[in-house]
Amino acid sequence: MELTHSDLPALQAPHPDHADCRGVASILARVGDKWSVFVIMNLSGGPKRFNELKRVINGISQRMLTLTLRGLERDGLVTRTIFPTIPPRVDYELTDLGRGLQQPVKALGEWAMAHQEQIAAARTRFDERNNT
Repeated sequence: MELTHSDLPALQAPHPDHADCRGVASILARVGDKWSVFVIMNLSGGPKRFNELKRVINGISQRMLTLTLRGLERDGLVTRTIFPTIPPRVDYELTDLGRGLQQPVKALGEWAMAHQEQIAAARTRFDERNNT
């Protein structure tokens, strides 16, 4: 028996209530990314230079910080200002859109920090139950 296109189910259009899920998902992926959360939290206090951010965000590589800042800039959450000095000075700052995000991101980060021990204990219990 040979399969033809008529053997395939018809594609259905997404339900109108869910049509924007992909757009929302890409935004949530950006703002929910761990490095984006740390950058937004650290820019909440005002503009910072690249090396300042790198120093305060433990574990982030130079490349990952660069990629994260570019993504946040592309999404309109961060601005990059170059000052014509020798050497050039570059500051990163939250935009109005980014400042609107800082309270929910800060709350998420604080929640994660406050509950890390409970989550670690839950993971340990889960792993012990499921690895026997």
